[in-house]
Amino acid sequence: MTKDMILDAAEQVLRRYGPDKTSVTDIAKFLQVSHGTLYRHFASKAALRESVTERWLDKSIAEPLEKVANTSEGSAEEQLRLWLETLIKKKRMFAVDDAEMFVMYGDVTLASGDMITMHIDRLMKQIALIIERGMRTGEFKPGSADSVSRAVFLATLIFHHPSHAHEWASERIDEDFNTVWQLLLSGLK
Repeated sequence: MTKDMILDAAEQVLRRYGPDKTSVTDIAKFLQVSHGTLYRHFASKAALRESVTERWLDKSIAEPLEKVANTSEGSAEEQLRLWLETLIKKKRMFAVDDAEMFVMYGDVTLASGDMITMHIDRLMKQIALIIERGMRTGEFKPGSADSVSRAVFLATLIFHHPSHAHEWASERIDEDFNTVWQLLLSGLK
């Protein structure tokens, strides 16, 4: 029994029953092993949930965004806009189409600061790559790409942080994003 096999099974069971109703025993039954087998790989239910969430965030959010951040097509402005729109689109989609995992992600966000901090740092480094490119080409004014990327991330939280998911259905959300985007551009250029 590998860690990845357990994570695959846990993700399936969590999607089926939801994070609040899924127990370690449910996952063990799905795998046809004892729950002790799972505890050899994960110290607790919380550790298992955190690992499932971390892997989901990496595969579903960070890796696709990394592709956007590492491209050199188009302007830095277009690339940054695409990166933000991709993040926002994915979060909105997961909130509806993968609701159980999204709920667990929201729960883990509150409970596991270290893992979420690492995820956010990874995302801000991606933004910094784009900002650095724009600074090198003269498209963006010079400065600290790390500070600017943090500001961009924080300024757009309402559009991608799980605690704001209830606001994403607003008729004004896209208009609000465009307003924030224009304000960000005025600071970047």
